[in-house]
Amino acid sequence: MSFAGRMRELLDNKLKRFTGNPGWQRGALVVLFYTVIFLMLYLTLMSSRVELKLGKPSPRRIVAEREAIDQYATERLREEAASSVAESYDYDPTVLDRATDLVAGFFAKVKEVRAQTASEAEKIAHLMANVPIELTQPQAVSLLEARSQDLTEMQEQLLEVLQMILQQGVKPSGLETARRQAAQEISFLIFEQDQKRVMVKLAEAAIEANMIYNAEATEKAREAARNAVEPVRILEGDEIIRTREIVTQRHLEQLEALGLLRSTTGYPLFFGLFLILIILFVIVGLYLYIYQQEIYHDPKRLLLLGLIVVLTLTFSIAANYFSGYLVPVAMGTILIAVLLNGGLAVVMSIVFSVFVVLLTGNDFRFMLIALFGGLIGACSVTRLHRRSDLTRAGLYVSAINLVAFLGLFLYAGTMHLDYDALREFSINIIATIGNGIFSAVMAIGLLPYLESGFGLTTSVTLLELANPGHPLLKKLLMEAPGTYHHSLVVANLAEAAAEAVGADPLLARVGAFYHDIGKLKRPYFFIENQLGENPHEKISPNLSTLIITSHIKDGLELAKKYKLPKVIQDIVIQHHGNSLISYFYQQAGKNAADRESLREEDFRYDAPLPQTKEAAIVLLADSVEAAVRSLSKPSAGRVEAVIRKIIKDKLNDGQFDGSDLTLKDLDTIASTFVKILGGIYHSRIEYPEKELKAEVERGRKNAGSGE
Repeated sequence: MSFAGRMRELLDNKLKRFTGNPGWQRGALVVLFYTVIFLMLYLTLMSSRVELKLGKPSPRRIVAEREAIDQYATERLREEAASSVAESYDYDPTVLDRATDLVAGFFAKVKEVRAQTASEAEKIAHLMANVPIELTQPQAVSLLEARSQDLTEMQEQLLEVLQMILQQGVKPSGLETARRQAAQEISFLIFEQDQKRVMVKLAEAAIEANMIYNAEATEKAREAARNAVEPVRILEGDEIIRTREIVTQRHLEQLEALGLLRSTTGYPLFFGLFLILIILFVIVGLYLYIYQQEIYHDPKRLLLLGLIVVLTLTFSIAANYFSGYLVPVAMGTILIAVLLNGGLAVVMSIVFSVFVVLLTGNDFRFMLIALFGGLIGACSVTRLHRRSDLTRAGLYVSAINLVAFLGLFLYAGTMHLDYDALREFSINIIATIGNGIFSAVMAIGLLPYLESGFGLTTSVTLLELANPGHPLLKKLLMEAPGTYHHSLVVANLAEAAAEAVGADPLLARVGAFYHDIGKLKRPYFFIENQLGENPHEKISPNLSTLIITSHIKDGLELAKKYKLPKVIQDIVIQHHGNSLISYFYQQAGKNAADRESLREEDFRYDAPLPQTKEAAIVLLADSVEAAVRSLSKPSAGRVEAVIRKIIKDKLNDGQFDGSDLTLKDLDTIASTFVKILGGIYHSRIEYPEKELKAEVERGRKNAGSGE
């Protein structure tokens, strides 16, 4: 082989190993769906934002799609309220005391100098040198020559002026004003000019700022004023900017508050969304790994889960253009609950709600509506009895959405009676109700395609197959009535037993309905359909065995022809396992010329062992029903003995080796069979012939009299 051929073979082997490895398949699916979901969300969020430049005209008209706080207007009003608050000052009473002491000390010094025996010039010089203010010689002379009464009046009236001014409060900025006021008040007094000039100088020296600025109190008062301002709200439907209108800072602030302003790069949105999706994928992956091992290790089911998520996200993006209340999260949870698992549907309802928050601009009203509707949708389809139950689930979603919307509306306290408010309220009510109906309609429409595309059998499909009007069941009733009624009893037994041991009762029941459809090809060869002669009496045991065992292959062909699901086909082909047809084996042993040539394998079913609990239960129900029906006098003790013997024989024969049934399950199944068959084949009191004739005669007379 050439080098190129060897390389091609090596690559083919690597590719086969990759495609056949569930771990690689699971990783590839995660990368695929992460990329798809990320791109869908990122492109949707980026397209919903606009790029505007300050001072440039807007390319389009923008309307608020949700309610938000107008930070620009709110902050402006708060600053206006804060600036209108006056500054806080603390009054200092010691300033007046110091002024009083200054004036009193000054006049005391004047009086002290006047009392000295020194010369006039010495007194003047001493006074000018020992007072706190600067005096001219004429001013000093006027004080020394003044009368004592005049000095006392000067002191008293100056103190009155200072007290009046300082008690009003003097701020640092108003210090000069206060001194001018003091000079003006002094000018009106009746004293000599030099004396009044001295009083003005004393007043200027005594007047200080006694109102001290309190920064902390001022800031608290202004903060209280800011907080008292109610936030300005941008209401849903408000026009933010018109087409070709010049973009101002306020426009940009409003768009930023609404989350509609596109950044120059988009990197924050990109990496933020990237991290959020990583968290969601990790949470769902851990849940599947811990609680849903069957789904985690099945790439086909993981593919189905990813497809449902993508479909739900697609419809959510489309619905969000009309209303956030219309986002059909319940559609996804209903599909997941029906096709995969109810517990997984509950977890995914939370994931879908996060998607809703992202799509609606972090509006948690829509998230709560989506969460409540999704949870109700998942819970309302856990037990389906008919396809119309999906419609009922949609009505449940509509009802819970309506109640949740009213609760959020009342909680917000934004009730108005104007036309616009009532119109918006009515539209939202219609959207919340339509959400449930839309979710149910889409789930019903998508369900058959997802079922057939992934080869799944849901409760809805099984319920349709359980309908007596199904063509195959009608054919069984008309052409093999004994087998039909036998199948009904087996179905009742299988359903009760499956429910008792935790298997799927609906699957067991429907599988029992169809387990013997192969008998339609030769119904008269089976005893339940025979009214007279038994054709097996005219043929050899080997041929009888061949005819009896062929109903397995014939049943599988019919199941495929009528497109029965794979799980039902499995029950059809496995419901006998490789059991021994003991009657014909014993008959062959009696008639064989050479018993040593008799082989047990020739009298066994050529079919696989039951691989599920449901198939094994149908095997037991089929065997037990036929055996108990054959009892001539079925007492309670005989019925139980036959049931337990058959179960023991099947166990010893290895018929349950491929199923998950335990010994405890087999004991529970036996008790269930005894209870049901004991009621069907109970002992009956023989009706005396004379009394029977009399009863018939009375019936005829009553019919003739019209009673």
